[in-house]
Amino acid sequence: MSEQIKHECGVAMIRLLKPLSYYKEKYGSWMYGLNKLYLLMEKQHNRGQDGAGLVSLKIDNTPGEEYLDRLRSVKSNPIIDLYDQIFKHYKKVEKKKLDKFNDPEWAKEHLPFAAEAYLGHLRYGTFGRNSVEFVHPVMRQNNWRSRNLVLAGNFNLTNTDELFDRLVELGQHPSAYTDTVTVLEKVGHFLDMENELKFRQYKNEGFSNREISPLIEQNLDIQNILENASRDWDGGYAIAGMVGHGDLFVTRDPWGIRPAFYYHDDEIVVVASERPVIQTVMNVKYHQVQEVNPGEVLIVKKDGRIENKMVRVPHQRKACSFERIYFSRGSDRDIYIERKNLGRYLAPIILEKVNYNFPDTVFSYIPNTAETSFYGMMEGVREHLLDWKKKQIKALNGNMTEEKIAEIISVEPRMEKIAIKDAKLRTFIAGESGRNDLVAHVYDVTYGVVKNNEDTLVVIDDSIVRGTTLKQSILRILDRLNPKKIIIVSSAPQIRYPDCYGIDMAQLGKFAAFNAAIELLKDTGQEAVIEAVYKKCYEQRNLPKEEIVNYVKEIYKPFTPEQVSDKIAEMLKPDDCVAEVELVYQTVENLHRASPEHTGDWYFTGDYPTPGGNKVVNTSFILYYEGKDGRAY
Repeated sequence: MSEQIKHECGVAMIRLLKPLSYYKEKYGSWMYGLNKLYLLMEKQHNRGQDGAGLVSLKIDNTPGEEYLDRLRSVKSNPIIDLYDQIFKHYKKVEKKKLDKFNDPEWAKEHLPFAAEAYLGHLRYGTFGRNSVEFVHPVMRQNNWRSRNLVLAGNFNLTNTDELFDRLVELGQHPSAYTDTVTVLEKVGHFLDMENELKFRQYKNEGFSNREISPLIEQNLDIQNILENASRDWDGGYAIAGMVGHGDLFVTRDPWGIRPAFYYHDDEIVVVASERPVIQTVMNVKYHQVQEVNPGEVLIVKKDGRIENKMVRVPHQRKACSFERIYFSRGSDRDIYIERKNLGRYLAPIILEKVNYNFPDTVFSYIPNTAETSFYGMMEGVREHLLDWKKKQIKALNGNMTEEKIAEIISVEPRMEKIAIKDAKLRTFIAGESGRNDLVAHVYDVTYGVVKNNEDTLVVIDDSIVRGTTLKQSILRILDRLNPKKIIIVSSAPQIRYPDCYGIDMAQLGKFAAFNAAIELLKDTGQEAVIEAVYKKCYEQRNLPKEEIVNYVKEIYKPFTPEQVSDKIAEMLKPDDCVAEVELVYQTVENLHRASPEHTGDWYFTGDYPTPGGNKVVNTSFILYYEGKDGRAY
């Protein structure tokens, strides 16, 4: 994506199923689990650069000793910072206790993060300051091990206000008004209730307090806790957790919006937000990595038993399509194929736009994340080119010469790497005019590959959200090559509506498609539609979220997608750009054709999978109309 948007958090979890001595003997180090967690986190670094954190859990350690250790960081490279802190401490200890350091039993007793279970998190903040307090994992601590709770997740809930009020009704005094705090306290409340229920049960059966604690730990019902805690959650989530005595879990929203995958054998259980990360780190095959099913919880009990249980009744699957288009690593087999297909399905409309003029068309991509879609687009172009060649040869009607045939079959699409991002350049100037000048130099271009005022330059991008980078940088840069025409192709459809399930796209006024539709309404004398939508949204503001309708769809209703695309192109074209500019967007139909298992498309269609989505778009439009900055959820 040529313009960065903050988006998905990443989760990584490790549970070693053998004693640390096993890994020392087999793999040469008791740090096997800690090292695997590092790899899981680094391989998911694409999911979060705002901060990182990790917690380790020692199972069955001696009373009086720490069994939960946590580090969090918001440094520029937070994962490296975390491990630097750990290993600097280890190096000091190793020098003093050289004979003891490599002993797994000694290490577990004396060293932090020498443990059997780990939970790591990478933060991409959609809300809240970029301070360490907002970094997961978060903890709720208690003197009883089975009441200690650690959580980390990739989630946004749309009804934090409702959940906060219910916590207050329970008599709690939450420390902050965020979905992270409300989730932690909600799960913690039912964890406490489960403990109290089990305590009374075993007390009535005549067990002593000391006997009761291990019985509670052995029989704690994680499924029941999460079933009660998540009953009124509205949003997308993949939440991983630890209970202090040794139970681990990962639960996923019933629509399957946010992703979670796991692998296990007799040595280890591994959880991550992306499948290829586990494949790479554990060196296992695609089919060995399983998906946590929507609405289910994966439970790893203290004794190593692995269970899959239903927490919420699964709804129609609405897995986030943006995961497939952009966010997840392209090394996943299915994602790679899907991204290629997104490019391939665009080929027919692109060829129509250039009138099949292969000699005078140059194909390229920007930025590097669009490379896979570019390959697919070029495969589609070649498929159509083959048909074109057949027609040209048939049209010769037998009057074929070797020269003419050679001329036809030698036609190939022209592909060039037009733009190269200068990773060293930072747009640090505060003044708008100076900053815009720097932005215009973020990419270097390849001169001499475009024929002046003759060639059409077709450049594919993953998606276009705001269009700011296109207007301020990319179009100006491409125009330096003096093409006759520039066609920007988006492998994603027009982004028209806010996201509220984990992606930082909540303000309608920042979307190029929304602004284009507003301008079209003004151009065509339909400003009354804008006011009418505002009134309908405003009248709904106090309704329960289940009764709210997405009236923002009426902003787009008078226009075809092509009309909106043309208006976006007009609005994004810089005043000093000489070349003609056109935008081509993916269709929603082709998106579903390319990724049939990931049909979450609310940012394109406004069809939200949860009632809270309609509440968010409603609030977002009210804020836009009233000229207010603010969070819509």
